[in-house]
Amino acid sequence: MRTSRAQDVGRFVLAAGLLTAGLAHFFWAREEFRAQVPSWLDVDDDLVVHVSGGVEIVIGLALLVARRHRAVVGWATAAFFVAIFPGNIAQYVEPTDAFGLDSDAARAVRLAFQPGLLAAALWSTGEWSAWRARRRGSDA
Repeated sequence: MRTSRAQDVGRFVLAAGLLTAGLAHFFWAREEFRAQVPSWLDVDDDLVVHVSGGVEIVIGLALLVARRHRAVVGWATAAFFVAIFPGNIAQYVEPTDAFGLDSDAARAVRLAFQPGLLAAALWSTGEWSAWRARRRGSDA
C-alpha cells in the first residue's frame, strides 16, 4: 500500500523517536526507565528496560525499512504502545518522577498522548486506511 508524503514523514518521525528512546534505554537514561517499571511487575527492572528498549529499536528500524509488511509493522507498533501503557499508568498512580514528569498533571498529560501515538502508528503506515477499507468492504 502506498502512503502519502505526510504519512511517510510521520512514520520517519515516529521511527526516530522510537530509535532514540530505545537507545536511551541502554545508554543515557536507563535509571529513568527503571523508575517507570511498575512496582507490581514481578520481573527484574533491568530486564524490562533492556527488552523494551530492544523492541523499540527493532520497531523503529522496521518503520524505516518495511515496505511489503508495513501493515504488520503498524499493528506491531500500536501493540507495543498498548503494552507499555500499564507502565505509564503505574507512573501516574504510584506517583513516580521520571523524565521531568514530576507532577500528577505532567504524568496525566503523558497518558493523554498515548492514544495519539497508537493512532500515529496505524495512520503513518497506511494501515488505518486499509483497515477502514476492509471494514467497508465487509459491511457491503
